[in-house]
Order: sequence, then C-alpha cells, then structure tokens
Amino acid sequence: MALVEAPGEGTGGHRPAGPFADAPAASGRAVVAGLRIAAVATILGFMTLALWPLQAVAIRRGWPLARRLPHLWHRVAVRTVGLRVHVRGVPAVGRPLLMAANHQSWADIVALGSVLPLSFIAKSDVRDWPGFGLLARLQRTVFVEREARGRTGAQADEIGERLTAGDAMVLFAEGTTSDGNRVLPFKTALFGAAQASLRRSGVEAVLVQPVSIAYTRANGIAMGRFGRPLAAWPGDVTLLPHLASFLREGAVDVEIAFGEPIRFEPSSDRKAVARRCEREVATLLARSLAQPL
Repeated sequence: MALVEAPGEGTGGHRPAGPFADAPAASGRAVVAGLRIAAVATILGFMTLALWPLQAVAIRRGWPLARRLPHLWHRVAVRTVGLRVHVRGVPAVGRPLLMAANHQSWADIVALGSVLPLSFIAKSDVRDWPGFGLLARLQRTVFVEREARGRTGAQADEIGERLTAGDAMVLFAEGTTSDGNRVLPFKTALFGAAQASLRRSGVEAVLVQPVSIAYTRANGIAMGRFGRPLAAWPGDVTLLPHLASFLREGAVDVEIAFGEPIRFEPSSDRKAVARRCEREVATLLARSLAQPL
C-alpha cells in the first residue's frame, strides 16, 4: 500500500538536531529532557499506585468504576506526557461496539483511552512487559495469541463476551505497528468477535467503527513523512530509548478520527467488513495527515 502523506511534507517537517548543533544548548536541552522524563515517571507512577488497589477491587467485583478509572488515568496521562489530542468525528454511542484502528505506538492507547472509556485487545506477550503489562491488566485488556490459529475461535468468543457486556473494545487490526505514514493490511480473524457477540447477545447488529490515529506535529511543527517515526514505534525499535525520545519532545499532536459505524449483522462477512474498515481507516488517516485539525 502506498505511503500516505500530506502534500509537500516529503522533505520537510520535524527533524532532530544535527551533529553540529550548539553544544551548550544541546547540553541544556538534555538536562531539561531528563527532568521532564523524571517528572512524567513520578506523576504517572504515583497515580498508578494510588488507583491500583481500587481498580483491582472494582474489576474483581464487577463495578462500573472499573471502566471509568482507566479513562481517568489516560486523561491525566495525555497531559503529563505532552499529548495534545484532537478528535474528528464522533465515537459511536450504541453497543455492542468494536473499534477497528490502525496502530503505531504505545501512545495510541493513551490517546484513545483519554477520549472515552475503552478496553483494548493486545498480543499476549504484552501481559509480561514490565510496567506496561500491569497497566494493560488494570485496563482490563483482552490478551490474544495471534499466531495460535487453533485458538482464534475461543479468543473471538472472549472478546465477544466483553462486547455483549457493554464494553467498547479496540482492535488494532493490523496486528503490528506501522511507521505512521500508511495503514497496513488488516487481519480479519478477530473480526469474528462481532459474530460471537451476535450469538451471545441476541441483538440485531454489532457496531464496528473504523478509527484512525495520526501524529501530526511536534512542538507545533509539522512532522512530515520522515519525522512521524518519532511518535511511531515499529516493532524493531527498542522501547525505552523510543519512549525517552518521545517524552523529550514536550508536545506532540495526535488526531483521532472516528468513521461512520458499520452494522455487523448475522448475514455479514467478517472479511468483507475488515476490508471495508481498512479502506475507511486509510481514508481517515490520509485526511488527518493532509489537513490536520
């Protein structure tokens, strides 16, 4: 699939300082960046420790609070890490609701989670990541093994059960992270969760909403095609150095675009719905990159 970029972005946009940047200025920026990273870690660490016991009890007892506390955490987190979230379109209010989104970075979860109460579908190894695994479990994430084809049906049923219970679930349908300039082909298997929810709930249709996530500016400057990987986290990049680089920026604009929900009915074909979502997300992403809010 062709790269998606705003007109005139290809050679411009945000770039890191060159090797001949003024040394004292660079040293000063490094100190400020270090202080910023420490502040972010402290604030989010204390907030997590404060909410952890209450969220654990809420999950265990099935309280509605278990949906709202992660939303509160993300609303604080976006301000703390410097994410400026812009919303285009409207999240669907009907339930059951499965959102199909593109995926670039850990920051996608923080940005989306700040807009409305959500739970996410993540690959199983995230469960054991230091720090991030704990946050994912407290978020009530459903962990899946994408390569375990024999378990696809059972995993779709688990997601379908959550959809039937009224949870809005986010599926990063590419199955991996991109560089932020394009949408990768959507995996279709877990769209079967909509079918599972139909079987369980007896409703006429499940809503499947295309959602695009686009990182557009850093410190007010357009990122451009070559600057966008600052926010994106492809799988071959080490997480901690990427996280530090992101936090050093101070302010990153991200646009969340919600498309028109698609009705998934008993007669619907999951592969056709997945392809339609992929096309719609690519269109939404192209518009956000070309004409950001």
